[in-house]
Amino acid sequence: MRIYDALVSDHEKVKGLLVQLVNLQTGDEKKRDKIIEKIEDDLIPHARAEEAVFYNSIRAVNAAKDLVWHGYAEHMEAESLLHTLKGAAAIDVGWRKTALKLQEALLHHIQEEEEEIIPVAKRLFTDEEAKAMGDAFAEMKPQVLDGGFIQSSLDLIANLMPPRLAAPLRTFTLKA
Repeated sequence: MRIYDALVSDHEKVKGLLVQLVNLQTGDEKKRDKIIEKIEDDLIPHARAEEAVFYNSIRAVNAAKDLVWHGYAEHMEAESLLHTLKGAAAIDVGWRKTALKLQEALLHHIQEEEEEIIPVAKRLFTDEEAKAMGDAFAEMKPQVLDGGFIQSSLDLIANLMPPRLAAPLRTFTLKA
């Protein structure tokens, strides 16, 4: 599957989960917590793999860097909102308001990515390159999920760094 199709597929899945969350009836904490966990399990691996495979490929050909940097910033914003949402849900205070903010931030990010970044990438990469990126993206997502929060944070830092400086950080792992 081409990277573009994989990204859009993930976007649709997360958008659906967000709709379920913001429309959830008050008092169904178990369902709310399961949806939040599913959003986290989909969003974080998607973001790390997208940064490593897609954004860094765009950066490597020195194209659309401003768009890509903006995408990184939006990933950080969404993850911050997700962590705030988890905390608000844990104490059952203001979680819906935070869920709506997360939904708004992600819908904005998805729209920009699908209308601006993906069209640029389609001009930069061949279909074979897009398929190779899609394969790498699909392979990386479960690894990110298995790595946990601290490893994902290290991966975020590595994704932001120039490749020659990121290589040593990428070899560092917290797994025993």
